Amino acid sequence: MKEIIKITFALTISCMIAASAMGLTYTVTAKAKKHNHHMNVYNAMVGLLGFGEENPAPSDLKFLHVYRYIVEDGDKKFLGYMVPVEKGSEEAYEMVLMDLEGNFVEKLEVPISAEKVEEDLDRAKALQEVLAPPKTFSYADSSVVATSGGKRLGYVMPGKFPGFRTFIHALVAMDPKFELLGLEVMEHEEDAGLGKNIEEEYFKNQFKGKTYEKLQTLKVVKKPLPVEYKKYLEESKWEEGMFTEEDIAEIRKQYKDADIYAITASTISSKAVTDGVKILAKKFAYRIGKLDSVLKKEEIHAAF
Repeated sequence: MKEIIKITFALTISCMIAASAMGLTYTVTAKAKKHNHHMNVYNAMVGLLGFGEENPAPSDLKFLHVYRYIVEDGDKKFLGYMVPVEKGSEEAYEMVLMDLEGNFVEKLEVPISAEKVEEDLDRAKALQEVLAPPKTFSYADSSVVATSGGKRLGYVMPGKFPGFRTFIHALVAMDPKFELLGLEVMEHEEDAGLGKNIEEEYFKNQFKGKTYEKLQTLKVVKKPLPVEYKKYLEESKWEEGMFTEEDIAEIRKQYKDADIYAITASTISSKAVTDGVKILAKKFAYRIGKLDSVLKKEEIHAAF
C-alpha cells in the first residue's frame, strides 16, 4: 500500500512538473510568435512606404494606430474612432464618437498607454471604463497613419478579402492624396502554383501608383502580361543597367492607368485581390475624410 502511495505521489509530481514545463513553453512560444508577427507587419509597412536598404526609413518614422468601433446606446448607433492625441510629451488616446452621417457627438479620454494600445484585451478594458452600460461597443477595424517630421507620409490599412478558398489577408498602403503606394499579401490559402502567385511582385506591383480616380474603374483583364512590363514589375530581379531612368519613366507613364493583368489560370484570385483593394481603399478614404473634418472642427489635436 505504501509503495502504491509513493508511486502515485511521484507520478502526480511528475505530471505537475511536465504540465508546468509545457505551460511555460507555450507561453514563451506564443510570445515569440506574437513578436515575429509584429515584426513582419512592421517590416512590411516600412517596405510599402518605399523604405529599404537603399532608402533607409527616417529615424523619426512613426506608425500611429487608429481603431474604429461600432458603439451602441439603446437603439442609437455611433462610430467610435480611438485616436492618438498630443498630450504634452506623452502619447494619449481619445475616443471620438460620431453619428452615422459623420457628425461629431462627443470625445472621451481613454485611460491606456501607448505600450498597451495594440493589445485587443487592454483596449477593451480601457474602453469599458469610458463606455459604461447601457453603451456597448464592438471592434470594427484599424488603420495606421505613418508620420515623419510632424507630417503624414501615408496610410496603411490591414484588410481581408474572400478569395478562392478562404480569406486573403493583406496590407494596402496609400499616400496622403490616396494614391496607392503598394500591396503586400500577408496570408492566404489560394491554390499552390496558380492563386499563390498573388504573392509575386509582377502581380502586387501592378497596384503601385494607381490614383484614387483610377480605383473607381479598376478591373482585371485576361490578357498576357507584356514581357517588358513584367520585367519592370519584378524589382528584386533588376540587374544593373536593365532600365534607364527614361525607360522607367516611360513604362510608368504607359501603364499608370492600366487595369490589372490577371494571373494566368487564376482570374478568381486576381479579381478577389483587386476588388478587395478597391473596396478597402475607397472606404478608408471616405472615413478618414470624415474623421479629419471632425478633428479639425472640434480642435482635437491628433498626433497625426
